[in-house]
Amino acid sequence: MNCKEFNQLDIVDYLSSLGYQPVKINRNDYWYFSPFRDEKTASFKVNKKFNVWYDHGIQKGGKLVDFGVRFYNCTVPELLYRLTQQNSLSFHQQKTPDRPASFSGAGEKEKIVVVDVRDPIKLLALQEYLQFRRIPMDIANRFCKEVDFNLYDRKYSVIGFQNSAGGYELRSDIFKGSSSPKEVTLIGKDFSKEIAVFEGFMDFLSYQAIHHRKFIMLPKQQPNFLVLNSIGFFEKMKPRLEQHPSIHLYLDRDNKGLEITKEVMSFNRKYRDESSIYQNHKDLNEYLMDQNPEQRQSQRRGMRF
Repeated sequence: MNCKEFNQLDIVDYLSSLGYQPVKINRNDYWYFSPFRDEKTASFKVNKKFNVWYDHGIQKGGKLVDFGVRFYNCTVPELLYRLTQQNSLSFHQQKTPDRPASFSGAGEKEKIVVVDVRDPIKLLALQEYLQFRRIPMDIANRFCKEVDFNLYDRKYSVIGFQNSAGGYELRSDIFKGSSSPKEVTLIGKDFSKEIAVFEGFMDFLSYQAIHHRKFIMLPKQQPNFLVLNSIGFFEKMKPRLEQHPSIHLYLDRDNKGLEITKEVMSFNRKYRDESSIYQNHKDLNEYLMDQNPEQRQSQRRGMRF
C-alpha cells in the first residue's frame, strides 16, 4: 500500500478499527474525542465527504497519512511498513452499524476490556514489533506485559505498559490505545533527587535501551521516572515534579512538547531540556531507531544528570 492508496481509505472506518467512535454526527461532520490526548469535549472532526480530519486542539489536520504519522508517532516509510503488517486486523472487519445522529458514551462492546496479563512477552509478532522499535526484549519484559483485551467481541494481544492507577497503555504494530483508567506511570524511589519525564512509554524504554547499550554516556545511578502517557497530564503533575531538585525533560520535539519545555524552563530553573540529544528527530525512540553500530561509536555525548 502506498500513500495514495492509504489516503483513499475511509477515515471514519479506520478510526472505528482503532476503537474510536464519534461522539456526535452532524451531516458529513463526525466529531470525536481526540485520539491524541485526553479531553472532555470532542474537538477532533472528520469530514466524511472530503475524507479529511482536523484537530482543533492542536490546530492540525490533513488526510489519513497525516493522521497515521501523528497517531503512530512514526515517519511515512514506517507507517507504510506498519500497514503491510495489518493483514491480521483489517479495519473493514470492524466496521460498526450506523449510529444515530447524536449519541454519547460507549457500549460494552466499544470498550477495551483487559482479559489477561502475562509475562514474558512471547508472541512473535510483538517481539518483531519491539525489534523494529529497537527495544531489547530484556528491557521490554522488565517494564511491560503481554496483554489480551476484548474490543467489538474480538480478542487482541498487544504489549501493555501499566500506569500508576492499574490501566494499561496498549501497543502493537497495528494498534495504539489504552485501557481505563488512564493515568501517568511513576517509577522509582521517593528520595531520588532527580526525575526524568517522557511523553510515552516507548521513549522511556528507549532511554533504558540507550542506557543498556551505553552508546551514549549515562549516569550509573538512574533517577525517578515519570511517563505521562498523555501530554495532557503534564500540568497536573507539575507540583509532584517540582518536589525534585532536578527535572529532566525528554518530551517530543513537536510544537506542544517544545512549547511546554520552553514555558517551564522560563519559570523554574529545576527543569532541563534534554531533547537536544535527539534534536534532529521527533522523539527519543525515533533517534534510537536511527542509530547503527558505526554511529554509536561516534556519538558518546552525554545525557546530563
